Amino acid sequence: MPSRPPALADRPRIALCLMGPTAAGKTDVALSLAERTDVALVSVDSAMVYRHMDIGTAKPDAETLARHPHALVDVRDPVDAFSASDFLEEADQAVRDAFARGRLPVLVGGTMLYFKAFRDGLSELPAADDATRTELSARARETGWGALHAELRAVDPVAAARIRPSDPQRIQRALEVFRLTGRPISEWWSTSAGVPVESRLGCDMVCAGVGAPREVLADRVERRFDAMLERGFVEEVSRLRAMPGLDLGKPAMRAVGYRQMWRHLDGETDFEAMREAALSATRQLVRRQMTWLRAWPGLVWAEGTVTDIADGILRRVPQSA
Repeated sequence: MPSRPPALADRPRIALCLMGPTAAGKTDVALSLAERTDVALVSVDSAMVYRHMDIGTAKPDAETLARHPHALVDVRDPVDAFSASDFLEEADQAVRDAFARGRLPVLVGGTMLYFKAFRDGLSELPAADDATRTELSARARETGWGALHAELRAVDPVAAARIRPSDPQRIQRALEVFRLTGRPISEWWSTSAGVPVESRLGCDMVCAGVGAPREVLADRVERRFDAMLERGFVEEVSRLRAMPGLDLGKPAMRAVGYRQMWRHLDGETDFEAMREAALSATRQLVRRQMTWLRAWPGLVWAEGTVTDIADGILRRVPQSA
């Protein structure tokens, strides 16, 4: 095992963000960092927050999590919602705790909306309303999210231009805010800016990207999904389907792979169609992640082996305040 450097208490206050597309190897790099220095790992993954969703999220196994705990893993049941504001509140606290213990907070994952919330803060929007969300979800099951996106376009064309018709969670939230307040969510965005991380936590961000060539990522995506199938992904989703209150309208089931497997178990698709749909959804996710990452200011891409990447990142950290 590599020698560990001195404690980080006297280093500048830095939050290290380890970012990258699905299947790029971010978790391996984060664990390598944890073997080298005193870090506090914080998951930035909108699916790993859910308990009982282990195989399809590529969640570190129980032994790994016992050795290197990750904040924001297994913090909600799949029937529960977990919003960007929930993430921000809990991630901020995890980073504060890390600084209090003299550790380097390492935020690792691929949910780029969460990274943006951490960097910029969030506007002060009204709290979620379960009754409104239930009604909107019921309407979406009847008419489709495309119809609700059209409704959003009628009341808030600015928000509709920014929110994809294939993004049900954000469509629901935008319509919910309009229903609750009578104001378009785009007005809230423009009049109640968030507090950036430098002001909230008194720290700087160092952002490192972990990636791979497109063809390498495509191969990893396919091999990873097939490995999930071998490990029991079908059985995992079968157990989830038996949970009271859990259905395809819940945010947890929007995770890539889970929705496609659920529909297969409903008899809507055969096995090969399910597999191809899951792979297609994952490839689309990778493209969206790369679009975010290419526009991320100050991101430095890390290359080489896992060890090389971890060592290179640590060389940057003390010099980056």
